[in-house]
Amino acid sequence: MFRVRYPLRAVLIGFLVGLPLGNASGETLISKTVTYFSIGGRTAAELDKALAASGPLMKNTGTRHPGATRIQFGGTITYVSRGGRCAVGTARVTLSTRIILPRWKYRRQAGRDLAVVWDTLAADIKRHEERHAEIARNHARHMERAFLGLKPEADCDRMQARVADLSAAEVERHDKDQARFDRTEAANFDRRMIRLLQYRLDSLKKTER
Repeated sequence: MFRVRYPLRAVLIGFLVGLPLGNASGETLISKTVTYFSIGGRTAAELDKALAASGPLMKNTGTRHPGATRIQFGGTITYVSRGGRCAVGTARVTLSTRIILPRWKYRRQAGRDLAVVWDTLAADIKRHEERHAEIARNHARHMERAFLGLKPEADCDRMQARVADLSAAEVERHDKDQARFDRTEAANFDRRMIRLLQYRLDSLKKTER
């Protein structure tokens, strides 16, 4: 059985948490794109080397990885006067996620065993990065609700300071959740891949009977 190992991380960059004063519709605006990078290789070892050489570059570590999710938060908040105090009027949190996945250019020419390994690995990379995007979406929605739930302050300078503090705290929670997910995934990698590979092989055997 061929085995290809890959590190499980997402790159979290460009947190735009200084939410400016402006117009907002009051609903989370979320966008997601998926892009691919091509790799070569004819063996498991060559695939592993190609992923290490061509994957997205993590600026925080200076290393490349076989998949990544680039996440950017932003948004707008408006303030209104209520009873002589400054309150949040509307809030919109925006979230942009870009998932970067590998595409093996020799997949159609691969033998059965290596094809099974690649299909299993590629599916697991995609699932992993999609989960990072989902975690970000959940935090974006929670962040927006938290802004709208802020109690009025004596003046808008204090209100803006509250918003800035809340932004920083919510992004920190998001970052910790993403890191926790990566740690769990890494700890279970071997067991998960063996189970997934066995399932695919069993499915192939059933179709070949």
